[in-house]
Formats: sequence, structure tokens, C-alpha cells
Amino acid sequence: MSSFNLLDRIAEITKKSEKQTPKQKKILEVAITTFAEKGYSNTSTAEIAKLAGVAEGTIFKHYGTKENLLLAIMVPFLKDNTSSLVDELFTELMDEKISFKQFIRNLLKNRIEFLSKNKEIFLVFFKEFIYKEELKKELIPYFLEKAAPRLKEVIEIAQKRGEIIDKPVIQITNMIATTIAGFLITRFAILNVDSVNDNEIEEIVHLIMHGIGK
Repeated sequence: MSSFNLLDRIAEITKKSEKQTPKQKKILEVAITTFAEKGYSNTSTAEIAKLAGVAEGTIFKHYGTKENLLLAIMVPFLKDNTSSLVDELFTELMDEKISFKQFIRNLLKNRIEFLSKNKEIFLVFFKEFIYKEELKKELIPYFLEKAAPRLKEVIEIAQKRGEIIDKPVIQITNMIATTIAGFLITRFAILNVDSVNDNEIEEIVHLIMHGIGK
């Protein structure tokens, strides 16, 4: 099941972007490349400035902190590409031949693989996301708008097949999203694990299906 390195994908798109000044674009390109090669925690703003050919003060002037520099990379990417990423994910996962239970299993494995490949960036972004109310207000409705309709589509198919209970789709969507998000955040952000084994995945699948399955 495919996944990808988030910074590699962002780098491809940033090179084509015309939204920043040449100097800002160079800083972002260097930051993305260096974060990907050395890791976020092992990269300093001084190193980014040197490679970008600017003063370190220029980075602080535009972005303030290294965390804000990462957000300047992540937030525009998420807003511009969430729709296509969600479509890509669900196109890969949706198959009329598989059961809803298998869909949930595949979804979990896909997101676990994605987070394993992008753990360091996820941890920094999650920390900023939790403490910055403006970021939550900006992104949460956006994520729901893009992802909820696709999950709703899968749920409706499963209900027509008689695989899951006949409850309001929004209620089931919220339960599934909360369960999966809570599990992934707990494992990767709070417990700081590097991977999740198959037994843990099956426990979550069982928990979801026991709650909504027939």
C-alpha cells in the first residue's frame, strides 16, 4: 500500500510555486531539502540561511522561529493539496470487492505507514497545531470539508450492503474519525512509538466494527 515522504512531495510543488518572492522561495526550498536530508531537529536556521545565501536574520524577519518556518511550508501545502491527497488516498483504498472491515484495516495501515515515514515533521506540526488556536480554526473545518464526504461515501455503501448499523452517517463518520485519530495521535505523538504492530491494528478494527457493525 503506497505512502510517501511528505517533504519530498512538498519540495516538488514548492519548486513550481510562484506565490513567494525569489528569496522566500529559496529559503523554503533549502529548508525542505535540508529537513528531508538531515531531519528537522538536526537542521538549524543558521544552516538554512547559509545554504540559501541569506542572513539568518532574514529568516527570523520572515518567519520568526524554525517552527513557524515549518508551518510556512506545511500550511499552504495542506490547503492547496488536501483535496487531491484525500482523493488519492480513497481512490487507492476504495474497492467494491472488499468489506468495510477490510477498508478500515487498510486505512489504518496506510496512515500508520504515512506517519512512520513522516514522524518527526508530524510531531512538530502536531505540537504547533495543539497550541495555536488560529491554526486549528483555519485547518480543522478545511480538513472536514475535504475528507468527510469521501468517508461518508464509503459508509453509505457499507450501510446498503448491510455491513454496518443504520445510524446517521455523520454520527458514524465522527465515531470512526475520532477513534482512528485518537489512536494515531496517542501512539505517535504521546507514546512516541515508531511503528504499530498488526495486533494493535486488529484491536482498533475490532473496536470500530463492534461499535457499528452488524
